[in-house]
Amino acid sequence: MELETKRLVIRCFSGNDTEDLYEYLSKEDVVKYEPYAPYSRQEAAAEAARRAEDPRFYAVALKTGKVIGNLYLEKGDYDTWELGYVFNSDYWGRGYAFESVSALLTRATEEWGARRIVAMCNPRNEASWKLLERLGFRREGTLIRNIWFFQDEEGKPLWQDTYEYGMLKEEWRRSAGRREYER
Repeated sequence: MELETKRLVIRCFSGNDTEDLYEYLSKEDVVKYEPYAPYSRQEAAAEAARRAEDPRFYAVALKTGKVIGNLYLEKGDYDTWELGYVFNSDYWGRGYAFESVSALLTRATEEWGARRIVAMCNPRNEASWKLLERLGFRREGTLIRNIWFFQDEEGKPLWQDTYEYGMLKEEWRRSAGRREYER
């Protein structure tokens, strides 16, 4: 799959994406809310190879070819798809996440049969939930201390809260986010 926007190319990963993937997955600020610690170069190489075989992950590249982030979209039950995204902090605040997610949502709802899209994020990740709301997602709930990725020094889980967001296909078609993207 390849999808082109005004400034970006959204495509499958390849093993050649190791350095760009390492550049952002090695940053503490980028992976702060992810279920993994910063990657080593070796881990990024293995991850690039794994993602090249995983149709749920999409590289987001500038038209120069530089990968600046990734999208995740997985089909679940009842034509509900789960969305995720991670971007290189060097490119935050420029609208690349909005542009790439908008393109992928349009493809998923118009061509792949997505009836509903859901996304989860940590309430402390304000940039993430503000992006979802700008796109037109509705906050459907807050799960309290529902998940943990890491443990403290004593081996006890470090519990986190989660915001749940959702949007129906017809809501995406009417959303201000889609209209803004299509301009």
